[in-house]
Amino acid sequence: MNEQPVSQKRLLCIFSMIVNSLTFLFGVIGNGLVIFITGFRMKKTVNTIWFLNLAVADFTFTFFLPLNIVHLALNFHWPFGEAMCKFCSTMVLVNLHASVYFLMIISVDCCISVRCPVWSRNHRTLRLASFVALGVWILALALSSPNLQFRKTMRTGDVVWCYREFSSDMEQAKILHRAMVISQFILTFAAPFSVITVCYGVIVLQLRRDRLTPSSKPFKVITAVIVAFFICWFPYHVFSFLKVQAHEDPSLYPILTAGALLSSGLAFVNSCLNPILYIFMGRGIRQRLKCSILSIFENAFSEVSQSTKQEKIIDVGHHEMNISRLETFPPTP
Repeated sequence: MNEQPVSQKRLLCIFSMIVNSLTFLFGVIGNGLVIFITGFRMKKTVNTIWFLNLAVADFTFTFFLPLNIVHLALNFHWPFGEAMCKFCSTMVLVNLHASVYFLMIISVDCCISVRCPVWSRNHRTLRLASFVALGVWILALALSSPNLQFRKTMRTGDVVWCYREFSSDMEQAKILHRAMVISQFILTFAAPFSVITVCYGVIVLQLRRDRLTPSSKPFKVITAVIVAFFICWFPYHVFSFLKVQAHEDPSLYPILTAGALLSSGLAFVNSCLNPILYIFMGRGIRQRLKCSILSIFENAFSEVSQSTKQEKIIDVGHHEMNISRLETFPPTP
């Protein structure tokens, strides 16, 4: 990282600070509204449980972004101490995993509702949904807990770094780093992407067979879901694998610094997209723009709760688009 020109690195930091600031603003306000509406203004349903928990994950993630903004403003200096280094990065990982898996659960739930409507009506209960939501948070906490061990701070002159140290032994550190990158790729990209793709493939086939989709809009939404998932996650994982390779080739560090910041910015932006999608990807956008903010969100969630198979794919499917967020916080120098 030290080999990268100072001016270029500073420009990248400024750009990331702007992106993080906008993401924080829209993410906190938008997801806060979703939490308020699904938690206090709407009747409790299975769908509102999914979207309430998803919004909590997104809200918590964006809530900690100001610490990363300060971190970038101070040129990667971490002034908040080792405890906050461990806590903040772990909280972001917890909510990263929770967000990914709630999006996956939504796609599975949509698939079951379309493929097995009778079973869904009999077994899709609030109690079961609450237990599933609790299980997702426990799983997210378990998958993120190793970060408490690996995250440390180190002082170099006047700069304190918040970084991951896998082991004091270089060879063992390489092995652990590689294992973590591979496991995160499988657990937060390959597996969820496969599940979402299969679920929506099943939905498309079922709806085509039942001739419930006279327009092409549902298929465009499904395509957008899958493409958005890939575009948002793939760059981050590419640079994660490059970090492993950088142990053998230090010349990659300047590229990794720029790539990590840019791919992180793409990931951060997605944490505030869901509320925007609730407004602009539903039906009757012109009528919605004339409504109040609360009415817009209430109508959006009400549409998701409607019972026909076609509405499930149109109104539930598009919410899968927000699928990417950064895996480490703050970005590893």
